Amino acid sequence: MLEALFMRAGRPIAKNVLTENVFGLDDDANPNAIEIYIHRLRRKLEGTGVGIVTLRGLGYVLRREDES
Repeated sequence: MLEALFMRAGRPIAKNVLTENVFGLDDDANPNAIEIYIHRLRRKLEGTGVGIVTLRGLGYVLRREDES
């Protein structure tokens, strides 16, 4: 998931695209799994100067914390 966010740093990536990147076609992923992984990644990224921002209706974006 972090790789998918990194490859599109600064640009939003939709939740369904993240799901496709993280889980295989044969996997039965819980719809809330992406939110759980995003939450865990946010905690791990604390203090690094990089954060994951939720853009309602668009998805998630990886940004430096000094960007607005």
